[in-house]
Amino acid sequence: MQFRDLKTQYQALKPQIDSAIQSVLDSSAFILGGPVAELEEKLANYVGCKHCITCANGTDALRLSLMSLGVGRGDAVFAPDFTFFATAGAASILDAQVILVDIDERTFNLSPGSLEEAIQRTLLEGKYTPKAIIAVDLFGLPADYPQIRKIAEQYHLKILEDAAQGFGGRIGDRRACSFGDIGATSFFPAKPLGCYGDGGAIFTDDSRIADRLRSLRAQGRSSSSKYEHCEIGMNSRLDTIQAAILLEKLKAFEQYELQAVNQVAKWYTERLSAAVRTPFVPEGYYSSWAQYTIMLKDTETRDRVQRELKKKGIPSMIYYPFVLHQQKPYQGMGRSDGEFPAAMRAVRTVLSLPIHPYIKEEDVCHIAKVILENA
Repeated sequence: MQFRDLKTQYQALKPQIDSAIQSVLDSSAFILGGPVAELEEKLANYVGCKHCITCANGTDALRLSLMSLGVGRGDAVFAPDFTFFATAGAASILDAQVILVDIDERTFNLSPGSLEEAIQRTLLEGKYTPKAIIAVDLFGLPADYPQIRKIAEQYHLKILEDAAQGFGGRIGDRRACSFGDIGATSFFPAKPLGCYGDGGAIFTDDSRIADRLRSLRAQGRSSSSKYEHCEIGMNSRLDTIQAAILLEKLKAFEQYELQAVNQVAKWYTERLSAAVRTPFVPEGYYSSWAQYTIMLKDTETRDRVQRELKKKGIPSMIYYPFVLHQQKPYQGMGRSDGEFPAAMRAVRTVLSLPIHPYIKEEDVCHIAKVILENA
C-alpha cells in the first residue's frame, strides 16, 4: 500500500503523460517552452486570478512572493507555529522577523484570535514593523480567510496564502490561491496537484506585482533586455517538461481526482469519527485533502496505532513531529510550549493516513479496522 500512490496515477494517465513528455523532447524547448505559458493561463483561470507565475518549487514561490511585497529586515511576518519549515524559512532568509502564532485545533490552521494578539503584542513592543501574514492551507483545507482578511485590513498587512498543500480547496465558490494578496503553491509530486520533480506557482490579481515576480524569477531581469537587470532576483523557472506533465494532470484533477479524494475522506470519517478525532471541515469549506490527519487521545496511543499500522504494511506519517518554535533556528525566540497549546497538542497526537484519488474503499476499511482495534 502506498501513502500517496503516484504509480497508480501514472498508469491511469500514462498515454497522455508520455505523449506530453515526448512533445517537449521533440521541440527541445526545455526552458520556458510553450507548455509553461499555457499552464500559467490554465492555472490562473482555474484559481480565478488574473496572473499565474510559475517557478522552480513551492519554497521559491513563498520567497519570491515575499520579495515582491518588499519584505525584509525590520519587518514582522506572522505565521502559524504548526506547519512545514519552509513557511517561516522563506521569511527568515529575507532577514524578516517571524512571529509565530498558535493554530485552531479543529482545523490545524492559523488561529485568527492568536494572530491578532501577536500583532498587538508586536506593535506594543515596537521592535519590528508588522508587514505580512502567511496563512497556511494545511492538509488541503483553506484557512479562515474571512477573519484573517478583517485583521489584515485593520492593521494594514498583506496576506500571503501558503497553499502548498491547498490547491483545489475552496471556500464557497472561491478557490485556494486566490484568498491573499498573493497565493503560492507547490507541485511537489505528493501534493494534490503534483509534477514529476519540483515546481511551484504564484497567483495574484495585481499586475504590478505580477510583472515584478516575472522579473524576480529571472535574476531581476528588466523587461527590455535579457542582460539588463533592475534588482537582485533568483533563478527560479518551471521546466517545460514539468509544465507539460502538469497540463495533463490538471485535466484529471479537475475531471475526477478532486471528487474522488473527497469520497475517500468521507469513507474514513464515516468509519473513524466515533473513535478518534477526524478532520473538521467548516460549513462552506472544501478540502483538497493533501493529508487525512486524525488526532488520537495521547502520544502513547498515537505511537501504538502507528506501530500496528506498520505491522500490517500500512504507511502513515506524523505531520509534524515538531512545531516551528522547537526548531533550532527559532529556539532563540524564547517562546515556550505553553504559548502554543493547540499546536503542541497537534504534534503530540496527530497521525496522517494514506489518501489519494485511487485508493479503494476496501483499503480504507482495512486501515480503519486496525485503528479502531488499537485507538
